[in-house]
Amino acid sequence: MTVTEEVSTSEGRTSGSSSRRKPRRLVNGYRWWVPWVFLVPIVVLVLAFLVVPLFSGLFIAFTDWNVVSGIEGIRWIGLANFQELFQDDMFWSSIGRTLFYAGVGTPLTVAVGMLLGLALNQPMPARGLIRAIFFLPALVNTIAAGTVWLSLLHPTSGPVNQALTALGIEDPPTWFVSQDWALPAIVIMSVWISAGYVAILVIAALQDMPPELYEAAEIDGAGVFRQFTTVTFPGLVPILTFLLITSFIGRSQTFGLIQFMTGGGPGDSTTVLSYYMYEAGFHSYRFGYAAAIGVMSMLGVLVLSVGLFRLQRGRGLYT
Repeated sequence: MTVTEEVSTSEGRTSGSSSRRKPRRLVNGYRWWVPWVFLVPIVVLVLAFLVVPLFSGLFIAFTDWNVVSGIEGIRWIGLANFQELFQDDMFWSSIGRTLFYAGVGTPLTVAVGMLLGLALNQPMPARGLIRAIFFLPALVNTIAAGTVWLSLLHPTSGPVNQALTALGIEDPPTWFVSQDWALPAIVIMSVWISAGYVAILVIAALQDMPPELYEAAEIDGAGVFRQFTTVTFPGLVPILTFLLITSFIGRSQTFGLIQFMTGGGPGDSTTVLSYYMYEAGFHSYRFGYAAAIGVMSMLGVLVLSVGLFRLQRGRGLYT
């Protein structure tokens, strides 16, 4: 065999072995595992602050644990916490208060925010500044906002009651110190806080609507009200559904506002489900019972959210 034949033979072996190698798996020019490396931080955060607490809470709901005794003090009791819940009058009354707070406050906030968004979407001087002013309450700290409202709704020296007295109402509500008016007062305050946020999202949805739809409606002779019912409102249904669901979930978990304004009182008049869960866990040290309250609250919010989502299906302009 000559040198030329040996070289050609070795080259053939090399090309043959390279052709038999498995091709490297690339995604957009990178190794397949490179994108997953960048996902590791967010996966760790989700596991640490969402998945682990969720399953830990589900487990604790079936135990009797006062935390003081440490991990060794966890005692499995099965469905005993849930059986006690269904016989707990305070649990059912707190559900009623939660449904009032979220069931009245949520649609009221979305309705006021929608009307505010429709108004602020019209041409006007300093429109950007006015929008920012209405959005400011959503950025204000809860304690700062609560201090303002405690002054506004003071039973004797508050400007609201003084105005009501000037209008001829001899016995105006005592608001946060009244068992009948404390929860409605918190609802009013929550609407003031959240309406500007709803308005900004409604404005964004309005500006995203195709102008051709309004032009076609005008050609068909539709007036302002007809355009609202056939074009504007159906176009807002997706964002309004999102706001209803997220607002209801947020209100069902409200704690800081009630803690600062009333502390669950007067009496138990503002003890909603989230605040009752706090009292069971951090006042009575019954963390298993508190976890059971949390599980029931989560299931209730899940059912209502899914029902609301299914109710709006097919009613929107783009669905």
